[in-house]
Amino acid sequence: MISIFAALVYTFSSFGIVFAAPGGDIKGNCDDNEVQTAIGCISTDIGSGGIITSLLKFSVGIGGGVALLLMLYGTFIITTSAGIPDKLKAGKEIISSAIIGLIFIILSVVLMEIIGVSILGLPGL
Repeated sequence: MISIFAALVYTFSSFGIVFAAPGGDIKGNCDDNEVQTAIGCISTDIGSGGIITSLLKFSVGIGGGVALLLMLYGTFIITTSAGIPDKLKAGKEIISSAIIGLIFIILSVVLMEIIGVSILGLPGL
């Protein structure tokens, strides 16, 4: 299990090299007030909430990725359970918890869009 985790960390940490801008230009395809990083363009504008928006997008992406990994882990447990009822139950609970968490993330983004943008008119969300 640890070797799989180490391989995933190595794989995802090397993406910054692949997406690096050619010729040493760190701007890439970003706007004037953004910086190109391994996880995408991050805004440096504090006044309009650009940093908060970037952090929210990043955290929602990480939450979705964790939910996917948990679903895969639950599927692995069910597949390798060999009919043992306790392992089957544990795998089903992991998968259902991951799905509930993913639904929670999606609904929180929808609520933030409805309340933050439509009702309150907050810029940057």
